[in-house]
Amino acid sequence: MSTTGTAHHSWPNGTATTGTSDGIASGTAAGTSTVAGAGREETSLWVRHFHRRPDAPVRLVCLPHAGGSASIFRPWATAAGPGLEVLALQYPGRQDRYRERAVEDIAELADQAAPAIRAAVGDRPYGLFGHSMGALLAFELTRRLERTGHGPDLLAVSGRRPPSDVRTEEYAHLVDDAALTAHLRELSGTDPRLLADEEALQMILPAVRADLTAVDRHQVATGATVDAPVLAITGDADPWVTPGEAAAWHRRTTASFDLRVYSGGHFYLENLQDELLDLLGGRLAPAGAR
Repeated sequence: MSTTGTAHHSWPNGTATTGTSDGIASGTAAGTSTVAGAGREETSLWVRHFHRRPDAPVRLVCLPHAGGSASIFRPWATAAGPGLEVLALQYPGRQDRYRERAVEDIAELADQAAPAIRAAVGDRPYGLFGHSMGALLAFELTRRLERTGHGPDLLAVSGRRPPSDVRTEEYAHLVDDAALTAHLRELSGTDPRLLADEEALQMILPAVRADLTAVDRHQVATGATVDAPVLAITGDADPWVTPGEAAAWHRRTTASFDLRVYSGGHFYLENLQDELLDLLGGRLAPAGAR
């Protein structure tokens, strides 16, 4: 275990669901096995590519937190070095997909997104990075993508306990709008201006509630594992996951496991962009060199 960094507790604009998002990615490789191939239009719907690096040897696909959108990873895509290409997943029910029904089931979301990710990464080595809800989705995607014969070379899970590790205070999706808004303020991952704007708030809350429903209901078999190495990352002051709880991810992989603990809360990663890109890119670089 390594402990690094200073405390940071917010990630502004992470939960915005209005507006549009550019930088759409297209894929060339078709999926196989249990993941059907995705067409160009379907791939571009799910996978966003904000800064193209066609010569990068490896790719990193980033999955947002509950209520989050692909655009929170735009700065990552821009800041990544020439050896790493950063893509981001766009969930239904937000930004340019706000007219679509938000999916209330992690497994269903993984079934829908897996073909698009498989097509977007092509034959290059790649990793998945998921924060909070994105960590659970990344785990389910890894299980599906491994069945195609081209699973990720790294599964990085951030700010989340392993699947089926439930706390009694969960089920936030059951509270009313006022309590849910207070919950978002407590997490400090949403721009306060959006929470103060009633019109914007009414666009945000349905997607947030659907995502939290998916998280709260998600269960997997006790013995479900992935073959990819797992890197668990968390903040030392995160009220929703302790370092000990994050360490339990070691039970979900048949490969190597590592835990990194940084100073900060649930959105410890706000100002650790460069450090995390170096960490993740470094873990994937050996795969790209093969």
